[in-house]
Amino acid sequence: MAIPDSTYAKASPTDIFSHIKTHEKIKMVNCSSSLACPHNLTEEKMERGLENHGNLELIFMVVLAVMMALVMFSLGCTVDIKKLWLHIRRPWGIAVGLLCQYGLMPFIAYLLATSFSLPPIQAIAVLILGCSPGGTISNIFTYWVDGDMDLSICMTTCSTVVALGMMPLCLYLYTQSWDFEQNLTVPYQTIGITLLCLIVPVAFGIFVNFKWRKQSKIILRLGAVVGVVLLLVVTVAGVVLAKGSLNSSISLLVISFVFPLIGHIVGFLLALLTRHSWERCRTISLETGAQNIQMCSTMLQLSFSSEHVAQIFSFPLSYGFFQLLDGLLIISVYQVYKRLFKRRNEEKNLNCNEVSELTESDAKHETTSFLERNDPIAAMTIDLSEAVLSSSKL
Repeated sequence: MAIPDSTYAKASPTDIFSHIKTHEKIKMVNCSSSLACPHNLTEEKMERGLENHGNLELIFMVVLAVMMALVMFSLGCTVDIKKLWLHIRRPWGIAVGLLCQYGLMPFIAYLLATSFSLPPIQAIAVLILGCSPGGTISNIFTYWVDGDMDLSICMTTCSTVVALGMMPLCLYLYTQSWDFEQNLTVPYQTIGITLLCLIVPVAFGIFVNFKWRKQSKIILRLGAVVGVVLLLVVTVAGVVLAKGSLNSSISLLVISFVFPLIGHIVGFLLALLTRHSWERCRTISLETGAQNIQMCSTMLQLSFSSEHVAQIFSFPLSYGFFQLLDGLLIISVYQVYKRLFKRRNEEKNLNCNEVSELTESDAKHETTSFLERNDPIAAMTIDLSEAVLSSSKL
C-alpha cells in the first residue's frame, strides 16, 4: 500500500511513523500466509523432518524384523541342545553377562551423561540406551569371532526377558539425582515382539540342525553373510535418512563413539577376572557393548513429544553405526590374528616333524652301526627289511 509523495510532505513525523508501523503489520499478516516467510519455512522443515522420522521408523521396524528372523534362524543352526541346557543349568556365564548388561552399562551411561554435562532430555536418551538389552548384532559378531554361540543366544534372550523389570528399575534409580519430571514409558510390547522374533527362529534353527546337519551348515553360512549385509544397509539407510531431518550435538556424537568401546572393554575384563575361557570372554564382551537400538528408539518415541524426539533420535542411530564399526574392527583383528596363529602352528608342526624324522634316522643309523660292530648278521637283516619296505613304497 503506497502513499503519494505529497501526502508525506504534508504529514507530520508522528503520522509517518504510525503509517510505517501499519504497513509492517500488513506485511507480517501477508507473510504469515505465505510459504516464503522464514518463520513458515522453518515450520515446514519441522513438519518434513517429522514426516521423514515416521518413514525412518517404518523402515527400521520392517528391515530389522526381517533381519532378526533370518539371522536368528541361521544362527540357531549352530546351537547344540546339550550345551544350551548346560548353560541353563549352570548359568555362570549368563550371570556375568547380565551383570555387565544391567550393572555396568547403565552406570557407564550415567557417568558419561554427567561428565559431559548433558541437558536432561539428552542425558535420559543416553541412559535409556545404557539400560536396553543386548541386540541381535552381537550374535552375528560372536559367530565371526568363533565365540560361544550357545552362550550368546542365551544372553540375548535372558537380557531381553530381564529387561521387563530391570529397565524401569535402572531408570528409576539413576534419574533420582536429576531434575526430570517426564514420565518414561517402557515399551513392553516391543520387548514381547523382540522375544518372539528371537525365540521362534532359534527354535526352528535348532530343529533343522538336529534333523539335517549338512543343510544347517549351508544355511548358517548364508544367514551370517546376509545378516552382515542387512546390518550395513540398515546403518547406511539410517544415516542417510536422518542426515537432513535430525539434529545431533557434538557431545552425543562423542558419547555414541566412546560408549560401545567402553562396553566391549569392560565386558571382556570382567569375564577375564571371573576366569572364563577366551571363547566366552569374547562372547561376553560383544554382548555387553552391543545394545538393542530398536528398543531404545521405541521408548524415546513413546516417552517424549515429536519435537523432543527429533532432537535426540539421532543418538541411537549414531550409536548403532559406531557399534557396527567397532564390531567389524574386532572381527578384522581377530581374523588376522587367527590366520597368523594358524601359520605359526603349521610352521611349528613342520619343524617338529622334521626334527622327529632326523631323530629317527639318526637312531636307525646308530643302531645299524652298533650291530655291524657286534652282530653282522642282525645288521644284514635290518638292511634287507629296510630295502623291502622302500621297494614296497615304490
